[in-house]
Amino acid sequence: MSDVQQFKCPSCGGIVEFDSKSQKMKCPYCDTEFEIEQFSGSADQDDQKKQGWKKEETAGMNVYVCESCGGEIIADEKLGASDCPFCGNKIVFKENFQGDLRPEFVIPFQLDKKDAKQAYLSHLKGKAFLPKVFREENHIDEIKGIYVPFWLYDVDVNAEASYSGQKTRSWIAGDTQYVEQSHYKVTRRGNMSFTHIPADGSKNMADELMESIEPYDFKQAVPFETAYLAGYLADRYDVGPQECEERIKERASRCTQENLRNTVKGYDSVSAMNHFCNFRKFEHHYALYPVWILNTTWKNKNYIFAMNGQTGKLVGDLPADFSAFWKFVGVGSVLSGIVIYALLWLFTLI
Repeated sequence: MSDVQQFKCPSCGGIVEFDSKSQKMKCPYCDTEFEIEQFSGSADQDDQKKQGWKKEETAGMNVYVCESCGGEIIADEKLGASDCPFCGNKIVFKENFQGDLRPEFVIPFQLDKKDAKQAYLSHLKGKAFLPKVFREENHIDEIKGIYVPFWLYDVDVNAEASYSGQKTRSWIAGDTQYVEQSHYKVTRRGNMSFTHIPADGSKNMADELMESIEPYDFKQAVPFETAYLAGYLADRYDVGPQECEERIKERASRCTQENLRNTVKGYDSVSAMNHFCNFRKFEHHYALYPVWILNTTWKNKNYIFAMNGQTGKLVGDLPADFSAFWKFVGVGSVLSGIVIYALLWLFTLI
């Protein structure tokens, strides 16, 4: 079938996967490595940008849906039973892959599952009140590599801001101290350009979580090829580019405010009066970025940890073992009481 011929090992016939270390396609059975180009489609990249998937690319790719959270992922049709990377529940086959907008770019995984495990273990170090179950090895096996959909925006901004600046001078003449305060209105304006501001296009991925594992280095992005998905999951976008525009405008506006404010120097105090942004250019691109996801549950609460599959930056909230906390507080209180009692006793002897 056409879905197999793109990802079969020419040497032994095994299923080939993308290897993050070598940045090549690798057969896990005979360890033979191949260049990505050997599994790439022949269609011109410019013709594929912002167009639908071609039939030969989507053959053998299915969409799987989680009946609990509704998350959808894209994977090879040979994917067996698996867990949802978003909530941990079982995912089931939904339907054949349909013609979603084809990504223009992809940043391939640079780090493998072993790197993700190590980052997770490092994240746990020094957490005194972490429940014991989170330190056990079996939980980190739930890590999954997933390509997350991102909209990338190229934005040109014409910005203007005004500030109130104050200078204070004091001196003493005779027995009198004088204070002179001078107030200034400061205006700044300028043009700024931003490229590839990311916004994740998945409702299942918390925006704060995805922003926390930034930045990605777009210099390592390559034109999208389906071969990069081999061995990984891919989240199907369910947030359109128009829905992300306000988030991007807020990020660009905040950055311009910071840049303009940093040019106001030489004053003892500065307060912002107003800020205005005019967006002269607002274009978007579609890309897949690599993320390692760990999903686990503690006392009926779901915890998600995310690691940047390019840089290794890992973030995620950790639960607290309150019994260990209160034991610590109790012991600390007893020790504090002993110290206070001892000090009072010493004072009575003086």
